[in-house]
Formats: sequence, C-alpha cells, structure tokens
Amino acid sequence: MIRVTDLHKHFGGVHAVDGASIEIKTGTITGLIGPNGAGKTTLFNVIAGAFPPTSGKVELDGEDITGLPAHELFHKGLLRTFQIAHEFSTLTVRDNLMMVPPSQPGESLISAWFRPSAVRKSEKEISDRVDEVLDFLGLTHLVDERAGNLSGGQKKLLELGRTMMVDAKIVFLDEVGAGVNRTLLNTIGDAIIRLNKERGYTFCMIEHDMAFISRLCDPVIVMAEGKVLVEGPADVVRKDERVIEAYLGVGRKQAAKHEDTAPSAQGATP
Repeated sequence: MIRVTDLHKHFGGVHAVDGASIEIKTGTITGLIGPNGAGKTTLFNVIAGAFPPTSGKVELDGEDITGLPAHELFHKGLLRTFQIAHEFSTLTVRDNLMMVPPSQPGESLISAWFRPSAVRKSEKEISDRVDEVLDFLGLTHLVDERAGNLSGGQKKLLELGRTMMVDAKIVFLDEVGAGVNRTLLNTIGDAIIRLNKERGYTFCMIEHDMAFISRLCDPVIVMAEGKVLVEGPADVVRKDERVIEAYLGVGRKQAAKHEDTAPSAQGATP
C-alpha cells in the first residue's frame, strides 16, 4: 500500500531522514521503532504530508503522492494520529466525531437554506455512524463529555475513532501508547486489532513499548540515524545485534568481550 523510496529530509545540516526506503503491505500492522532521534516521526510527517521531502518518493497504491499536503492525502484515505492527542477540547466527544466526514451538506449555506431535508438526512447518517464508532471503542458513556476532560488514553481512543469516521485506507499511529495506562492501552490494542482483522484497516505505528509492538505488529521496521536498520518479526528484530547496539550503543558480544577483558575489582589499579 505504501512504498517509500530513498527518502531524505534535511533541516539545514541535520539529515533527519537519510535515504530511508520502506514498504507497508496492505492489511498489515507494521511497527516502526528505533531510539530517540532515529527519524521515525519525521518519516511519518513526510509521508503524511506535514512537510515535503528534500528528495525521494512516496507512493500510495502505486500513485505518486510525494509532497502532497495532508488535506489531499485525507481524501485519498491516508490518515494519522499524533503522540499528543489533537482533540477539539471544548467540543463534546460526539461533536469531535461529527465534524470529521468531509463535504457535509450542512457546511454549505445554500444547502442549509434550500435543502434542509438533505442536511437533516446527512446529519442523521453521520450521527448513526458516531454511535457505531463509540460503541465499537467503548466510549458511549462519554458521548456528551467535553473532549478536553478525557484521560490521555480516552483521547487516544477518540483519535482512533476519528479515523473510523471516514473510509481510511491506512492509518499512521504516532506513539498511541504514550501516557496511557496499561488497561486502556490493552483496550486501544484490541481496537486496532479488530479494525485490522474485521474492517481491513492497514496500520503503521511508532511505539516504544516493545510488548505492545510484539503483540500487534508484523513486520517491525527499525530505524537508526535516519536510515532503515533492519526489518522482520518482532521477536527476531529485538534480538538483532544491530538493534541492540542502536538502542544501547553496544551489542551483546561487545559487552561480553568488554566484561571479559575488564580488570576485576580485586586486581584493579586505583
């Protein structure tokens, strides 16, 4: 579904993404991991249209979407969530979802004046969709709550719900587990799995919680210093020497060698 080829994004002399190439297959939940500063969020931002790449190519279902802005990608079915939820805090949960579908008749002054029945019909259909989404996510009891009053995990569920209000092809999730307690994280994970299996959603997610990644994702892509380091199943990736070195700065073999050659406490020279 997504093919990224030799992507670069430079900020002055900083090469945040430095020749990354990835593929995200239709119907998968792909994990994207790596140490802080690896270029993961910048890669997301370029793919999702937050800013154009310095060079390289991004394709969606074979169509070149390189540099297209986020609102155009939204209409093509490419959506994203954020590490810090971007809810409309003063609106209710229902209204946060109601406003998502594009080109609603009620947004047109002419339709509001001369086609009120069409406006009412559209609003009823969208309202029914909201009820379905809230029931799916277990948020029905919060339908009239202001979004700003939700917990961190509930806001992440609401963001996921907004992607359900349109026919998304692929959803990019940026640290959906950040600041979320374990119970709600499991609920979010269950929702993602159901959306993937029951509704055919394709996901790509940045996450630091390896247990969460291992439960949901196959394959897992590891980035380091703006490049793709390795790709494979979670259990294989987490044991890879290159991944361990990227996270810890030293691999297990090097660490063992260092321990073998280090002076013992008794024989060490002060």
